[in-house]
Amino acid sequence: MRFGYGSNGFWDHRLDDALAIIADLGYEGVALTLDHPHLDPFASDAGQRTRRIGARLAELDLAVVVETGARYLLDPRRKHEPTLVSDQGREKRVELLRRAVRIGHDLGAEAVSFWSGILPDGVPEAEGWSRLVPGVEQVLPLADELGVDCAFEPEPGMFAERLCDVLELRERLGSPERFRVTVDVGHGVCNEPDGPEGTVRRAAGLVANVQLDDMRPGVHDHLEFGDGEIDLPGVLGALEEVGYRGLAAVELPRHGHAAPLVAQRSMRALTEALAEARRRRPSGPEGVGT
Repeated sequence: MRFGYGSNGFWDHRLDDALAIIADLGYEGVALTLDHPHLDPFASDAGQRTRRIGARLAELDLAVVVETGARYLLDPRRKHEPTLVSDQGREKRVELLRRAVRIGHDLGAEAVSFWSGILPDGVPEAEGWSRLVPGVEQVLPLADELGVDCAFEPEPGMFAERLCDVLELRERLGSPERFRVTVDVGHGVCNEPDGPEGTVRRAAGLVANVQLDDMRPGVHDHLEFGDGEIDLPGVLGALEEVGYRGLAAVELPRHGHAAPLVAQRSMRALTEALAEARRRRPSGPEGVGT
């Protein structure tokens, strides 16, 4: 199990400083959100900046996944808009995702993560699918060409809000090899019917990216570990059970005011939870603990 930390939890830090802190605390990777504070994919110097970040990641021996959930990157007035299911401007989201795939390739990212967006009021479900599927289809050929996994995240309140929706999307796309899943374990508490452990087991070999946080049922609010209802050892045990070996990165975007302390507390909680998960694991010839 390799733990990482999300750069969107360090918006008040220069990226170089944030990466140094993340590495010093023992994290092995970073979930890098493309946005203006750290890496704007639309900036004229994005290529040069990407190369510098890649060198810094290598210097610190940090793995990376690319996240695309910036709030106001595409529209300064409307959060997350336009999306893959918006009435207008969907091509802007597609362009962002294609740029993210290229950046992911240049950084050697383990995955590029994205989501559907919120279907506008009054738009029927069938129309949502007719927007979402072609949008993703415009991204996957480039991902396949460059060898980058696309990890689709079910997001509470969005058109594809549960794992079952993402699995249906994958089927509609023809089950492409590069189309995989992001699991946010807090979402398992918030809105998945079988909880985070069940979600991990259902996704199993399709998981290419994991986000770590705590939540409460029915409330989409990213909390520090211990402030919600997640069984952290149970979730980490489920990830090990299904053989997940990618990054599992803490996602606390609203905790940047105390980022170093929160990241330190999070690492302590994860280390203790992983040890507890391994204590719980059955041993002997029928178990996986010895």
